[in-house]
Amino acid sequence: MYKIVKKKVLNPTVTLMEVDAPLIAKKAEPGQFIILRVDEDGERIPLTVADFDREKGTITIIFQIVGASTEKLNHLNEGEYIHDFVGPLGVASHTDGLKKVAVVGGGVGCAIAFPIAKKLHNLGCEVHSVVGFRNKDLVILEEEFKANSNEFKLMTDDGSYGEKGLVTDALKALIEAGNKYDEVIAIGPLVMMKFVCKLTKEYGIKTVVSMNPIMIDGTGMCGGCRLTVGGETKFACVDGPDFDGHLVDFDEALERGAMYKDFEARKREEVCNLYKNV
Repeated sequence: MYKIVKKKVLNPTVTLMEVDAPLIAKKAEPGQFIILRVDEDGERIPLTVADFDREKGTITIIFQIVGASTEKLNHLNEGEYIHDFVGPLGVASHTDGLKKVAVVGGGVGCAIAFPIAKKLHNLGCEVHSVVGFRNKDLVILEEEFKANSNEFKLMTDDGSYGEKGLVTDALKALIEAGNKYDEVIAIGPLVMMKFVCKLTKEYGIKTVVSMNPIMIDGTGMCGGCRLTVGGETKFACVDGPDFDGHLVDFDEALERGAMYKDFEARKREEVCNLYKNV
């Protein structure tokens, strides 16, 4: 059992939790993830390590309320416990030797992008962060990104906060302003990462994306998280989650990612109704 030591609502659909997990905190690195079960009968869901504190022995997770399990998780409060919390899993993000990087985050994907930007900044890398949201109400981690970025751009689709436009607009402007990036790291919705990669390919800039497909066991055995990368089958849980974005088959990933959306929405509604009747 893993105690929730902090809970914070970041926006109407996104919640932050800090969980007491000293053994995981001792080993965790940016880019890795954990798999949890809310209760004994719960499903296994993967969540990226959004931050960690080795001294306190805690892991921070940030999740969007999408299906039944995240709805159940969101009903837990400080002082309560998560049944299972396993990790760190996956391959840590590559950060060695990078001198100048653009980190691009979209929506709740910013929770994955932030620890990478933070580590790069602490290593002395020049970090330009570009984050995008649909509107002002959905903005998360703004101050955290600012504190760990040499350049910071915040975009909203409707112009209600920051600059109006897409993250690709801001990234293109930075590139055309003469910034020479060793690498672009893009993390967010699949369609966003697809178009970031399309842009960077035009400029010949290496681009890494974090892939978060359907995942069950986290050990490469179930095959649920398979992707096609460079014409080869890869498994996000053990080969990733980071991949060369210019080699990822995004169209296939988009099709697979949409398979269970209706099911997720229906199960979440069932859980919501259950809590209403308690």
